[in-house]
Amino acid sequence: MERPTTTDQRPNFDQMKKLDLKRQVSEAIAACQEKQAEEITILELEQGSGAFTDYFVVCSGNNPRQVQAISDEVEERLEKAGQRPTHIEGYKQAEWVLLDYVNFVVHVFSEKARKFYDLERLWKTAKRLEPGDLKPAVRKTKAAVKPAAKKKKKRRRSKSKSANRSLKSTRNSGFRVKVRSRPRS
Repeated sequence: MERPTTTDQRPNFDQMKKLDLKRQVSEAIAACQEKQAEEITILELEQGSGAFTDYFVVCSGNNPRQVQAISDEVEERLEKAGQRPTHIEGYKQAEWVLLDYVNFVVHVFSEKARKFYDLERLWKTAKRLEPGDLKPAVRKTKAAVKPAAKKKKKRRRSKSKSANRSLKSTRNSGFRVKVRSRPRS
């Protein structure tokens, strides 16, 4: 059996770099979603458009604290993945926080600033993507496919609802003891 040696059978450096970039952008999007960012938009910028980066991740927060929390979460998650921003702008004012990761830029706006600057209109030639578009397709192997979970049968209780209500659970020395309460009069 021969090993593949041609370059078209192996992923080349550029393909691996693109996959890694998509993972990083996906991680930034997940961080935005974690902090309930609103109107998350991903713009894939074209090579000939004069763009200085490959992707824009644009989202907004409801107030300055949320804008800062979103940008903090993005920074923390990507730092865990070994990626640090080369430049951060606007954090203190929290109207428009820009996190520059060279190959992609995360813009976190306040609602008012987002409407004013309208980056989506300025970069209208860019391709709009959904968060799911960036995740690479995962091939399932036979070992990775899990069997369907068996449904548990519900046990029928012999006691009536009124009898169940009359039982109270109390804790006694770390053991559960069921005590029958007296009916209310």
